[in-house]
Amino acid sequence: MNRRRLLSLAAVLVLLPALQGCFPVVAGGIAAGVLAIDDRRTLAAQAEDKTIFAKAETRISERFGDKVHVNVTSFNRRVLLTGEVPDEKARAEVERVVGGIENVAVVVNELQIGGASSLTARTNDAIITSKVKGNFVDDPKVQANAFKVVTEASVVYLMGLVTREEGDRAATVASRTSGVKQVVKVLEYVPVAPRAADAKK
Repeated sequence: MNRRRLLSLAAVLVLLPALQGCFPVVAGGIAAGVLAIDDRRTLAAQAEDKTIFAKAETRISERFGDKVHVNVTSFNRRVLLTGEVPDEKARAEVERVVGGIENVAVVVNELQIGGASSLTARTNDAIITSKVKGNFVDDPKVQANAFKVVTEASVVYLMGLVTREEGDRAATVASRTSGVKQVVKVLEYVPVAPRAADAKK
């Protein structure tokens, strides 16, 4: 089975828990294993991203409780903040808290001022993310697992270690996905696409 077929299988397996409501642990584990094949981050960066995410979630919760709705995404030590906060002071404070975490290289603050999004809105965002990922898998010119896709209020954010050509192509594919209002590139550009094997070093 070639890599594109494996990625297609992974996308289906990721969606199965939502569609069927069963065996999420098995499907999620298989999908994660398949998608990890092409991760361009080093193993150290992957581990640090997990640590950054956990620390950010904890510190934001301790500082603000349920007063904010913040989604944290860390990719290659670059942290994207999306969601809603009550005012500009909270927006700046969340950024300061996350920026103070060890190994965080960049904080991209896309937090919006307003009330927390509804469950319906969040479900819609999850569906859009799945559709964008599926379209990436279907496009032969897009290395699907080179991108991290985050959707907030129908705005799609793309993260990843990619060339400008790869980033432009992915942004075009994402923008053509139904339900997407805007595509924001939060990409880290490299002159040459890194090999997945480099992540093992």
